[in-house]
Amino acid sequence: MKRFRLAMKMLWRDGRSGELTLLVMALLIAVTSSTAIALFADRLQRTMTLQAAEFLAGDLAVAGPAAIDPAWLGKAGELGLAQSQTVEFPSMLLENGEMLLASIKATGGGYPLRGYLKTGDGAFDHLSEVHAGPEPGTVWVDKRVLQALKLEPGARLTVGEAVLTVTRVLGYEPDRRGDLYSFSPRVMMALADLAATGVVQPGSRVRFAYQFSGDETALNAYRDWLKPQLNPSQRLLDVRNDRPELDSALSRAERYLGLSSVVVILIAGVAIAMAAGRYTERHFNATALLRCLGCKQGEIVALYLGQFLMLGIVTSGSGALLGWLAQHGLFLMLRDLLPARVADPGWLAVGFGFATGLAILLGFALPPLLRLRRVAPLRVLRRDLEPMPASGWLIYGLALSVVGALIWRYTGDWKMTATILGIGALTLALLGLLLYGLLRAARRALPAMSLGWRMALRGLISHGPAGIGQILAFGVTLAAMALSFTVRSDLIAEWQKQLPDQAPNHFALNILPDQVGGFSGDITGLGIAASPFYPVVRGRLIEINQEAVQRRVSKDSTGEAATQRELSLTWAEQLPEDNRVVAGDAWRGLAPGLVSVEQKLADNLGIHPGDRLSFTVGSERLTATVANLRSVRWDTMQPNFYMIFSPGTLTGFPATYMTSFYLDESQKALLTGLVKRFPATTILEVDLLLKQFKTILTQLTRAIDVLLYFALAAGFTVLFAAVYASLDRRIQESALLRTLGAGRGFLRRGHWIEFAVLGGAAGVLAVIASEAVLFALYNRVMQIEYRPNVTLWLALPLIGMLGVGLAGFWGVRGVVRQAPLTVLRRMD
Repeated sequence: MKRFRLAMKMLWRDGRSGELTLLVMALLIAVTSSTAIALFADRLQRTMTLQAAEFLAGDLAVAGPAAIDPAWLGKAGELGLAQSQTVEFPSMLLENGEMLLASIKATGGGYPLRGYLKTGDGAFDHLSEVHAGPEPGTVWVDKRVLQALKLEPGARLTVGEAVLTVTRVLGYEPDRRGDLYSFSPRVMMALADLAATGVVQPGSRVRFAYQFSGDETALNAYRDWLKPQLNPSQRLLDVRNDRPELDSALSRAERYLGLSSVVVILIAGVAIAMAAGRYTERHFNATALLRCLGCKQGEIVALYLGQFLMLGIVTSGSGALLGWLAQHGLFLMLRDLLPARVADPGWLAVGFGFATGLAILLGFALPPLLRLRRVAPLRVLRRDLEPMPASGWLIYGLALSVVGALIWRYTGDWKMTATILGIGALTLALLGLLLYGLLRAARRALPAMSLGWRMALRGLISHGPAGIGQILAFGVTLAAMALSFTVRSDLIAEWQKQLPDQAPNHFALNILPDQVGGFSGDITGLGIAASPFYPVVRGRLIEINQEAVQRRVSKDSTGEAATQRELSLTWAEQLPEDNRVVAGDAWRGLAPGLVSVEQKLADNLGIHPGDRLSFTVGSERLTATVANLRSVRWDTMQPNFYMIFSPGTLTGFPATYMTSFYLDESQKALLTGLVKRFPATTILEVDLLLKQFKTILTQLTRAIDVLLYFALAAGFTVLFAAVYASLDRRIQESALLRTLGAGRGFLRRGHWIEFAVLGGAAGVLAVIASEAVLFALYNRVMQIEYRPNVTLWLALPLIGMLGVGLAGFWGVRGVVRQAPLTVLRRMD
């Protein structure tokens, strides 16, 4: 108890004297930013997932060709999940002497659980949001049904044996899919009228879907309970596996938000290590006195560790509270961009921010503190006796362990964690050796330099390890900030490339082979630019090297989803522009009998170049050799395929064609003429889906911009921590130089040169380190094309020189004002 009181008295004294100010500020910024980012990222991700769930009309969905077991619905009810049901099937409609193949969708009560429907009364320009489907006895139809069947709102429409009334024009449904059932013009009816139609019979092509929504815990419990009971024809859907374009955007955003958090923590950790180093050095004399009074080494460590633990608890608690307030401020700033419903803050994130503060403090401050246990009692008489530094393995191992644990916690990706730590540590080690060599070379060049440069560089050279440590500290800070800014810019550029202003918002499907020329000529004549026309043949993958494909699939995998249905097969002389060959031969000068396979599907099924794949197309069998594997950008609004065959392979099989194109809202009327001229062709409009997708990306972009400010704030703490870490030494050296006749101007010029050189060297190291990490990160983790950033190579050394130079010059401006006699007396 006495030791605890002594520790608190020493902590109070150090706090009042300002010894801990910089360390507290660095820790407070780290905890505040990490808590705010953790809360903000957690709420934003859950809000984005909640908003993205509108694409499923629920948080979770089960789909299959038959109704599910009623016990499954009972289990969902027990867990408190809201439920809805839809049934989709194709049906031929006959009205006014016209015929149309339509996609019928029967909706039950509660649909949609997430999102909304948009309907109009016939004037399609004025759509209103509704949150329930049509009433029994009525139907809603999209405008193509009205045009094709010459109907008006209020008219009768016969679906099977049921006669229903057209009451609204359907403009948007959240879960409209790009599959066989949803390509055709839509008719939406009440589930209560389904039996009266008599259309759904045993053997009919029907898609049953059940949507569920509720809190995350209940959903996870239901998902875990349901998965083992699904049969091969049923799929458990969520936004991750059912919407690959959203999955890609959200995954990249989550990784970046996690990376931003780690960047702030790493920068703040460097500041804490520097501040703790200065605190330790200023307590050598007090520790030596305690040793003379009988304190053992273990008691010394316990005394100071107790102070830092109490400091960490108080500061981390304050930082967590400030972080909680900060994330509320961020959401208020972004309220115009965010959806009306925002996920509530998770208190677990606050607790994690508090724990992060303690981990950062111990991980970065403990190694310098351990030097105090090595202080010799003889230092009371001999001030020049400094304790041996702690083991380098302890210092860097402990810091890397903390950083690695935090990277994994924020990103949940071992691959990203290993990439950042491995490449970063290796690069810094090599750069440290390079710096050591350069400082030794600079020592030989000193005699040839002017007096000002000699005095400036002597500080770095004479304190070799400390100088290298400072340059590396600034280098890590600048590299982390450059990494954050570069990834942010490239991520946003990828999103803009993914969805440019005129991204295709219409798909033309089922174009007959003899109508391709006419369709292409018509849209070209209307001034519409279309993507290439791709042939489509429906086929099923059945064997890999004469082994049944079912033996290679795993539950709920991409492979299972692809092998349980017919795939859209195509052929092409050239691969789509955004497809890249990652294994195997180039796709040119090909003979018939070859196929290119999408990389993720190939990895899931264990397919390699040279393997033989067998397909069934209708009643016929087809075999092809894998020429290569390719990456596919599923997050673009362009036609994409799992399988692309060499020309001549699919000759003789029935095929239709598809393309995509962009239409401005003012050009919508042109679709009517196309539909009439090519009645067998289906035009799928995805305008509202694109708009919602772009809204999500805009929210993520704004959030990323805000998070960068935390990195900047943490960066400033490193600058001033580095300055104050060497402040005592600079005061003593300046006093000696002024005693020998040096003027204040000479000293100021020397300080400016020293910090500018230090910042420039750190900038060069930061460029090398950041480019090495970016190369590995882009190619192995984030799947973004890497390009060397020439601007970064030029700007970062300059930014380092100016930023570090100005900060250092400002921080030590009072050094030259102190009287030499006062400083020399204090040294005795």
